[in-house]
Amino acid sequence: MADDTITLYEAIGGDATVRALTRRFYQLMDTLPEAAHCRAIHPADLSGSESKFYDYLTGYLGGPPVYVEKYGHPMLRRRHFVAPIGASERDEWLLCFRRAMDETIENPKLRDIIWAPVERLAFHMQNQEEAQP
Repeated sequence: MADDTITLYEAIGGDATVRALTRRFYQLMDTLPEAAHCRAIHPADLSGSESKFYDYLTGYLGGPPVYVEKYGHPMLRRRHFVAPIGASERDEWLLCFRRAMDETIENPKLRDIIWAPVERLAFHMQNQEEAQP
């Protein structure tokens, strides 16, 4: 019996979709007023961030392990610890990712499958408590 299992990477459309998703994600982060806190902790030029996020998502979704081949183990929390990520930044990042997914991945069931672990990851990346009023 043949194994007909495909990866999320293949199911969403492969390289073209991952490129579109990462491109749209950074366009949204760069332009949405409601993503200003998240945008502020990124470099002025987002091209390097977009490229690394594309590499990471490619492997994360089951495509070629491009990020690992270039940079080694992701160690995401450690690599992001230099950036103050509070609830605002986390929620704004999630807003941009959700909108980018909604615009670039047609199948809502596939979006849901991707969303749950991405949301958990975003919460894991938070490294700052919100200031008390």
